[in-house]
Amino acid sequence: MNADWLEADWPAPPKVRVISTFRGEATGVSRAPFASLNLGDHVGDDPQIVAENRRRLREAAGLPSEPKWLAQVHGVTVADLDAGTPVAPADAAIARRGGVVCAILTADCLPIVLATESGDRIAAAHGGWRGLAAGVLEATVRSLGGPPERLMAWLGPAISPEHFEVGAEVREAFLSRDSQPGEAFRPNRRGRFMADLGLLARRQLNALGIGRIYGGGECTYARADRYFSYRRDGVTGRQATLIWREP
Repeated sequence: MNADWLEADWPAPPKVRVISTFRGEATGVSRAPFASLNLGDHVGDDPQIVAENRRRLREAAGLPSEPKWLAQVHGVTVADLDAGTPVAPADAAIARRGGVVCAILTADCLPIVLATESGDRIAAAHGGWRGLAAGVLEATVRSLGGPPERLMAWLGPAISPEHFEVGAEVREAFLSRDSQPGEAFRPNRRGRFMADLGLLARRQLNALGIGRIYGGGECTYARADRYFSYRRDGVTGRQATLIWREP
């Protein structure tokens, strides 16, 4: 484990790398409430400081290129990073060329990365509840192409079900695609539900034919020393989950 990021623990295909950044107290230059390695340029932090944080990450991690930062809107649009055109707002990205870095910014939502077993195609998706309910994983898998059973997935840090309270409308949003979400929504004493983003993503990936799923379990809310959390802090920074194939 690096001081500034989590290395994905999964049987990665050849040359495929995945990291998920920490707050980076020793590396980032953002001040509170964005301290320190804030990588989000849409949260109110100084744009020049964010640019410096991104530069430091690229240098420290030895990234082959600047990550393709998305304007995430909790939707289902998938950006094809090989197209060579400006990246419009999107909540997932795919790449086939080596050296292209897919990036997802989060502060409680679930980042999901995907790769073919050969490593010739990779993807990253932003798994907030709205995107998962709307079908962002289906859209990403469809954009990758090929048999889903030849894909593998890794789930990055996200808010755990112990801390993610939602209303009945969130559960209802999933019932149209999963009539028996089971333990993904546990009722609490306030008449609301504790939602499990990781379980919801796993169920959707399984339904798509993807059985090799790794990661999960890192709670952004509980680890204030390691992660930004919107639910915990309100105004805060963003960490990034990155996937790329070495050139």
